[in-house]
Amino acid sequence: MSKIFVDTNLLVYTLDSRDILKQLKAREIITKVVNLHQPVISTQVLKEFYVASTTKLKTDQLIAKNIIHNFRNIEIVQNDLELIEQAIDISVISQLSFWDSLIIAAAEKAKCEYLFSEDLNSGQIYRGVRLVNPFNDPLCL
Repeated sequence: MSKIFVDTNLLVYTLDSRDILKQLKAREIITKVVNLHQPVISTQVLKEFYVASTTKLKTDQLIAKNIIHNFRNIEIVQNDLELIEQAIDISVISQLSFWDSLIIAAAEKAKCEYLFSEDLNSGQIYRGVRLVNPFNDPLCL
């Protein structure tokens, strides 16, 4: 069973009713990842999800908290000093933003095969983790 790191944007889209087709696709992708693979997120993803869902999407704060509570059953990578240093290295070497590099570092730390994100270049491989845009790659699952 392959490990897949799920970036914040994919989780946020599951709540975003402004684009119903994208919302349905995001929900389908998350369901498949949970059923067929081992999903992984990080503390960064949890924080970003809460802020985006409650500010951008105006989700009730307690509903967002309840959703986050349900993430207890998946692997969560803690952002510690070592991870931050690895992210800085990735950022410098690969010319990526620090925040994207922190996601990649977390995926690497968890030994994920794939990182599902809409924000990074699909097909690129960083530190052994293949980036996949699940909205554009029909073969991703």
